[in-house]
Amino acid sequence: MKRILVLCTGNSCRSQMAEGYLKGFLIGKAEIYSAGVENHTINKNAIKIMKDDGVDISQNESNHISEFEKIDFDFIITVCDHANETCPSFFSNKAVRIHKNFFDPSKIKDEEKLIFGFEKSRNEIKKFCQEFCATYF
Repeated sequence: MKRILVLCTGNSCRSQMAEGYLKGFLIGKAEIYSAGVENHTINKNAIKIMKDDGVDISQNESNHISEFEKIDFDFIITVCDHANETCPSFFSNKAVRIHKNFFDPSKIKDEEKLIFGFEKSRNEIKKFCQEFCATYF
């Protein structure tokens, strides 16, 4: 079974959404993990926007990348530039590294634009995950 790590800055939003979709799309085909180069709590708006699309990430935990340094991953997916730039080199060189910088909706301060921003990010991440699965699985 393949192992996939989705990596972001704080493991609170974009990586959590990607983990949720990949777990749903790859049942029985891959073990999916997500982590951050820092630890933040899971964003409540990410939980809500994913629930709106039928994916429950409310029980996910925010993990630090160091928790997974002994796992040999087949894929490491970075979902923001910061994680891509700071991704530790302690992961196996055999892992296929894929980078896609997704819009960060957690930075939106305007309440009226907040949900639109989360929907935009969620939809981009969902499309990416579908394409990833079609390409590699």
